[in-house]
Amino acid sequence: MSTSKYSARGDFSALPIINIKGLFSDRLEDRKAVADEIGDAARNVGFFYISGHGIAASQIAALRAAAAQLYAKELEWKMGYHIGLGRGHKGFVPEGEEIYAQGRPDHKEAYDIGFEAADDHPMVKANLPLIGGNKWPDLPGFKEAVQAYYAAVFNLGQRLMHAFALALGQPEDAFDAYVTCPPSKLRLIHYPVDPSAEDVPGIGAHTDYECFTLLLADQPGLEVLNDKGQWIDAPPVTVDGEEAYVINVGDMLEVWTAGAFVATSHRVRKVKHERYSFPLFFACDYNTKVRPLPQFLEEGAETSYEEITIGEHMWSMALQTYSYLRAKVAAGELQLPHGARKPSSFGNFKKTETTPA
Repeated sequence: MSTSKYSARGDFSALPIINIKGLFSDRLEDRKAVADEIGDAARNVGFFYISGHGIAASQIAALRAAAAQLYAKELEWKMGYHIGLGRGHKGFVPEGEEIYAQGRPDHKEAYDIGFEAADDHPMVKANLPLIGGNKWPDLPGFKEAVQAYYAAVFNLGQRLMHAFALALGQPEDAFDAYVTCPPSKLRLIHYPVDPSAEDVPGIGAHTDYECFTLLLADQPGLEVLNDKGQWIDAPPVTVDGEEAYVINVGDMLEVWTAGAFVATSHRVRKVKHERYSFPLFFACDYNTKVRPLPQFLEEGAETSYEEITIGEHMWSMALQTYSYLRAKVAAGELQLPHGARKPSSFGNFKKTETTPA
């Protein structure tokens, strides 16, 4: 890999912008060149922008129109698609439903879409949480627009997974077997106009649970924490007329790589203006083990990490974050998986102790 542009891990004052057009090249050397840039950012920042991603502006516009159509509906109508109705943990998330870490409920609403799995899929038949079909609101064109966008951004995530593998000195397809029916979630998040909002943290500081996140937002608000304790703005960026995505390493990828890649804490400020945010949380299959892969552990090294599957990790985070699930845990209707951690306790794997929930 080429020499890093960073003097030290976590020493950054802005997020790097990486043109990933080379990842679509037929030439391996072109793909490796981009992967090296991605690897440098993943090791030292944990966040970066990507341009040259190839997702059509028309697909992004259709997604935004679908979200605006949804959030124009009255609350009672949206509650008919509440995330707690039925199985699969998908659907509408009203304001106040989520509480991150020790923070207060956020002034936002969301609609969660997952990887589609048919009723006869083995993971669905095994009754695994987070796996299954989606709730589709009865809105003209909503399902078609969101499904098309999900497919496009998920394919981009697969391309990035290949780049991460190359950046780690592995074959491009090294992680493909782990991504067949993952609980990868697309969120359509809406922050309504809030004239009373103060410019203070909204969503509490956290790391993302999955492998990595692909984020498209239309307004500033996202902030990333560097190792000097400074919050660095990560506003929307446009490169050559194309909206760039923000990519960040999540807990799973950090642990898989034994801390080679870093999951960096971030938050969203409270803002007065309306804001839409569309993150895809790219995950691996439910039963994939969250543990350092042998090829990334130094010879003779041991890990005190208590093993848990990716799905159990994601489900345990949901059980501790969503009010309707927290109530079921408190009532004894649901239990945290064995080895569950507190929310955001995986990030910065090499620097912090893991903390049981």
